[in-house]
Amino acid sequence: MSLVATLVSTPTAPAVDQELLVRAADTLGATEAPVVLSPGVAADIRFTGADARAAEQDLRSVIGSQPVDVFVQADGDRRKRLLIADMDSTMIRQECIDELAAELGLKERISEITERAMRGDIEFEPALQERVGLLEGLPVSAIGSVLSNRIQLMPGGRTLVQTMKANGAYCALVSGGFTHFTKAIANMIGFDENQANTLLEADGKLTGKVGQPILGRDAKRARLEFLAAEKGIAFEDTLAVGDGANDLAMIERAGTGVAYRAKPAVAEAADFRIDHGDLTALLYLQGYAEKDFVLS
Repeated sequence: MSLVATLVSTPTAPAVDQELLVRAADTLGATEAPVVLSPGVAADIRFTGADARAAEQDLRSVIGSQPVDVFVQADGDRRKRLLIADMDSTMIRQECIDELAAELGLKERISEITERAMRGDIEFEPALQERVGLLEGLPVSAIGSVLSNRIQLMPGGRTLVQTMKANGAYCALVSGGFTHFTKAIANMIGFDENQANTLLEADGKLTGKVGQPILGRDAKRARLEFLAAEKGIAFEDTLAVGDGANDLAMIERAGTGVAYRAKPAVAEAADFRIDHGDLTALLYLQGYAEKDFVLS
């Protein structure tokens, strides 16, 4: 079977050097030279093999502690037609609800619940209701302040979305967070649509309630399935990325499910994991070279 191994490091600390590529190619028994996708950052190695997982483990042994991600998959057309992405700790660096809690001096308390929910130790829906309840009385105006002063886009996210859209893909931001944030983040990055939960408000303050039904793990998978059917896209041409337990259903359902700097259970279940690269790693995974990137 024709396979391709892609090695990726973060652009801010290139680690895919020639020495590593030679050792990796030798390990795989590759008969052709690696294809550099971005000097020092990413490269493809094509080879013949029967077991992609075994090849991945062999490469991880060669790489050792070097900050390099490894993807091994069937060679061919890897470009996806549908991207569905989580927001918190995936397309942005922060968890929005934790940053809202900071406005009330409750960040440590709420962050602990968030962490347990994202690990899958507790169910997402009741954990969300508990955390939102603690936000009761927070002025709605604080949301704008948090967006302006606390929220940072994850590196590579806009390039990922703009490049995929330029090549005909549809991109959806689907979050267990809140519409106040997804609308703004989707606009900044360029997503075609966004879905999230609704924080209820009255008299300019949060009520401590969230609109029903809550958008959780099943709703994320359902949106993936709906979009694939609506647009006539085969599941093998879909890509899902997230970091927490509420992303597991869509990651497992997608043709390619990716765990981005994720909790252990998510990384274990995903087809691929990104521990070092930024979000442009998802482009290299699809066979894009840096010269193909759409920067805007």
